[in-house]
Amino acid sequence: MEQFEGLNPAETFKGLAASLGCSSTSAEVASYLDKHDKLRHLRENFHVPKIADLPPTDLSLVDGTQDCMYFVGNSLGLQPKMARKYLEEELDKWAKSGVHGHLEGSRPWAWAENNIEEMMADVVGAKPEEVALMNGLTVNLHLLLLSFYKPTAARHKILLEDKAFPSDHYAVESQIRLRGFDPETSMLLLSPRPGEETLRTEDILDKIEKEGDSIAVVMFSGVQYYTGQLFNMAAITEAGHKKGCFVGFDCAHAAGNAELKLHDWGVDFACWCSYKYINSGAGGLAGAFIHEKHTDSIKPALTGWWGHDLKTRFQMSNVMDLQPGISGFRLSNMPILLVCPLQASLEVFSMTSMKDLRKKSLLLTGYLEFLIRHYYTEDPAQPQKPHVRIITPSDPEQRGCQLSLCFSIHIRKVFEELERRGVACDMREPSVLRVSPAPLYNSFTDVHRFVKTLGDALAASSSK
Repeated sequence: MEQFEGLNPAETFKGLAASLGCSSTSAEVASYLDKHDKLRHLRENFHVPKIADLPPTDLSLVDGTQDCMYFVGNSLGLQPKMARKYLEEELDKWAKSGVHGHLEGSRPWAWAENNIEEMMADVVGAKPEEVALMNGLTVNLHLLLLSFYKPTAARHKILLEDKAFPSDHYAVESQIRLRGFDPETSMLLLSPRPGEETLRTEDILDKIEKEGDSIAVVMFSGVQYYTGQLFNMAAITEAGHKKGCFVGFDCAHAAGNAELKLHDWGVDFACWCSYKYINSGAGGLAGAFIHEKHTDSIKPALTGWWGHDLKTRFQMSNVMDLQPGISGFRLSNMPILLVCPLQASLEVFSMTSMKDLRKKSLLLTGYLEFLIRHYYTEDPAQPQKPHVRIITPSDPEQRGCQLSLCFSIHIRKVFEELERRGVACDMREPSVLRVSPAPLYNSFTDVHRFVKTLGDALAASSSK
């Protein structure tokens, strides 16, 4: 593979095919890429569902004994194999020692989450003391906005992308109302240009420059859930700070997907869930970040017992000994049964680095894009032939692993036909199929199988 270093993905696949003496769309290319993938062993740490076990599968169409084609890590990551072991350890401890589990064992319940925060910090590019594992994403977003959103008559707006994930939109809307302002005038929603699907970085920066004096908080997604666009968080943060704004990100679709550098970029605050690319299980423990520069200046608006320093917490003095930074935002003790699967996944992340995962991801998603464009680009000579349009930016630096696909035929039919054939992916209204090859456990052969299966699904959908 070294001879292809520095080439873009399409050039890599064509050069590799030439060296193998096959077509660039041949399964031989995928097999070669998998054989030389230095991260391929990481897949062994996860349970990959069999096709037969997926409820929508039609076993008359496929071999149910094969692994399914799982491309929905942007919604729910696969189960780490060690999750069950860790859960059973804690259930056994509870059964045998009861309340003593709070202070005993390898995972004392009174501070179990603290033991894995350094691994989480590595995933998001932060210092351990800048990260807390707690609550759910939207709860954390509310807690952060309560402290960072300090509206005044002159500076009361929150800038976010139009069509942000609903929970972000609702959180911002309610925070504005809570402070006595009107979302109609205080929510600044930024839309793509007419005829375009994604936001241009220059338009985001221009909006901040023009209206920054009235903006209290700039808050974008790290990766836009619908289009798959990876925002330039460093540039957005710098632009916001120049205008005196706080800048935060919902990294639900970015954490464990893109290479984040929350500390180095100077991001003020961020939050994320851990059940997508970080594979902690449905409703898993969420994360939050506050930059160390705010350790002494930003305090929680709402406090709880778990924000009290651990050294004096159990003295029960009712005199708050607030932990510095994000740790002071903790409210309640962590559910140990949510800590266990998160630990299992973060340990897999610690076997590699986000830099190496990102390197594989660029090639893996590039391979998906290459094959889709080869087979399913609109052909003017065959206007009736079903075709696919990718709305995710073609620039790899502006996307994570997800590609968002639009179809010339009814999307729900395509989605259902894919599901019948053992594909796990994700449909989002009104018209997008989200396909996310996660580098932690997806292979190039997975991608090749998916693209072939997509052809079968398109043929079946257009014939109905």
